Amino acid sequence: MDQLILLHQWWQELNQTTPLSTILTSLIVFSFFLLYLFNLIRSKGLNFPPSPPKLPIIGNLHQIGARLHHSLRNLSEKYGPIMLLHLGHSPVLIVSSAEIGKEIFLKTHDAFLYRPQSRAARALFYGCCDIAFCPFGDYWRQVRKICVEELLNQSRVQAFQLVREVEVVNMVEKIRLVSLTGDAVNFTQMFATISNNIIIRSAIGRVYEEENSKSFSELSRSAMDLLGYFCFEDLIPILGWMDNLTGLTAKLKTTSGEICKFLDQVIEKREALKSSDDKSDEKDLLDILLHLQKDGNLDNNLTRENIKAILLDMFVGGTDNTATTLEWAMAELVKNPSVMRKTQEEVRRVVGKKSKVEENDVNQMVYLKWVVKETMRLHVPAMITRATIGSTKLEGYDIPPKAIVLINAWAIQRDPKLWDRPEEFVPERFANISVDFTGQHSQFIPFGAGRRSCPGISLQPQKQSLC
Repeated sequence: MDQLILLHQWWQELNQTTPLSTILTSLIVFSFFLLYLFNLIRSKGLNFPPSPPKLPIIGNLHQIGARLHHSLRNLSEKYGPIMLLHLGHSPVLIVSSAEIGKEIFLKTHDAFLYRPQSRAARALFYGCCDIAFCPFGDYWRQVRKICVEELLNQSRVQAFQLVREVEVVNMVEKIRLVSLTGDAVNFTQMFATISNNIIIRSAIGRVYEEENSKSFSELSRSAMDLLGYFCFEDLIPILGWMDNLTGLTAKLKTTSGEICKFLDQVIEKREALKSSDDKSDEKDLLDILLHLQKDGNLDNNLTRENIKAILLDMFVGGTDNTATTLEWAMAELVKNPSVMRKTQEEVRRVVGKKSKVEENDVNQMVYLKWVVKETMRLHVPAMITRATIGSTKLEGYDIPPKAIVLINAWAIQRDPKLWDRPEEFVPERFANISVDFTGQHSQFIPFGAGRRSCPGISLQPQKQSLC
C-alpha cells in the first residue's frame, strides 16, 4: 500500500481517539521542548554573561517594569554590570558600566557597529536606509559622511544662526505676552514648537503647515512614540499577529503613509522651484541632498527614499530629544531656586540692557553651560543601542549572534562610583572637571560615543561651547 495512504489512515485513527486540539497542543509543546534542547546543546561549553532565571517563550520580560532603565539597573545591581537577558525570542546584552561601554564604543572590529532594526524602524525609515538604523557598511559610511561634512558641518550650522535667533525671539515674546495676562506658561508645548520650527526651517526652509492634516511636528512625534511601542513581531515572532490586535500595524501604516505623503510633497515642490529661475543662494538640508542626488558623484546614488529617510532622521532626532532636554532643564531650575537665581544673574550680567539674547552671549555664560551639562547627565535618553551580527567576545564572555546591546547610559551617569551625589542636581560639579559630552569620557555619554555616535552633536554652534 502506498505510504501516503498509510499515513492518512494513521492520522484518521489518531484523530478519532484523540481530539485535534489536544494533538496540536502536544505538537506545539513538543516543538518548544526540541527547540529548548537544541539551544541547550548549541550553547554547551560557551561562557555567557550572568543571566536571571527566565520563563519559556517570554524569557525575562516579566522582570521588566514600566521604567526600563530602572528595571535594568536593579537587575544589574544583582547580576553585575554585564548581563544577558532574553526578552522573548531576542537575546539582549545589558551593559551598566562605563568601562565596558567604552570597550564596546572603541572596539576595533565591527562587532558592535550595527543597530537593531525593529519593525517600526523598517516601516518608518523606508527599510532602514537612514543614518541611525541602516546596517554598518559602505552605504552607512557614505550617508554618515554626507551628514557630517555636508549637512551638519560648522559653517552650515552657523548659516542657520538667524533661524535659531528668530525662533528664540518669537518664543520669548510669547512668554512675555502670556505673563502679562497672568496665565500659566505651557513650556512643554513651547519647547516642542521651537525645536520643531528650527529643525524644519533648517531642513526644508520654512515652517510647513498643511490645512486639514496633522502638522509634521505631530507626525514626527508619532514616529518617535511608535519606535518605543511593544512589538510582538520583534520579540516573540510566533505571536506577530498580535500586533494587529494591539493596533500597532494600523498605526505604523497610517503614520508612515502620512509622513511619506508630506515629504513627497515637499520634495516635489522644491524640485519644481529649482527647475524655475530661482537664484537664491540660501541652501537648506533638502537643497544639499537634492544637489548630491543630481550630481551623481556618489558610490551609491541617493534615491527619493534615501532622502526622505535622512530628512526624517533629522526631524525625529532633532525635535523630541531637544524639547525634552529643555523641559527637564526648566523643571530642575524650578526645583532648585538657588541654581535658578545664579543662572538668572549670569544671563542679566552678560546680556545687559540688550533687547535679546544672542548666541555669542550664550558662549560667555559658563554657569548656564554647567546647567545644561548637568541636565543631560541626569536626564539622558536612557538607552544607547547596538546589535551584533555574529558571535563575539566581551570581557571574557561569549556574546551570541543577533543580540541586541543596550548600554544603560542613565545608570552610568548616576553611578555613585563615578559621580559625587549622583541623584542631585549640582551644576557646580563641572567647575573642577573637564568631562564633556563629545564621547571622549565614558561616564558622560548623552550623544553616545564611537563611530555610531549621534551626528547631531555638530548642531552646537561652537562644538566646544558646552565643554
